[in-house]
Amino acid sequence: MTQIRIKRVYEDPDTTDGYRVLVDRLWPRGMKKEYLKYDVWEKDITPSPELRKWFHEDQEEHWEGFAAMYRKELEDSVDARQFIEHIKSYNIVTLLYASKEPVHNHARILQQFLQAHLG
Repeated sequence: MTQIRIKRVYEDPDTTDGYRVLVDRLWPRGMKKEYLKYDVWEKDITPSPELRKWFHEDQEEHWEGFAAMYRKELEDSVDARQFIEHIKSYNIVTLLYASKEPVHNHARILQQFLQAHLG
């Protein structure tokens, strides 16, 4: 079974990261493309621009609603289903995100979604 991990893009890569997937819609601030070690950039499985903007207006207040709406976007997403099929062949997939917030971020929601659909 595929193990899904999450990691900030600013952390050093490790040989145990497996298949490294950037899961931010925008390129991480201050990160030069030649320095970020990743295998694929999956913009299409990130929150929609509208949802991301709404969430950033008040992250603490909007967290629960954001999580529910993002899960709905993922459930309805052809790209998410294709991504699940694509990563099934990997033992470890590490989702890379830029947010400073380790708990309340979309990568954690995506991780839970993928684990539920792979398990």
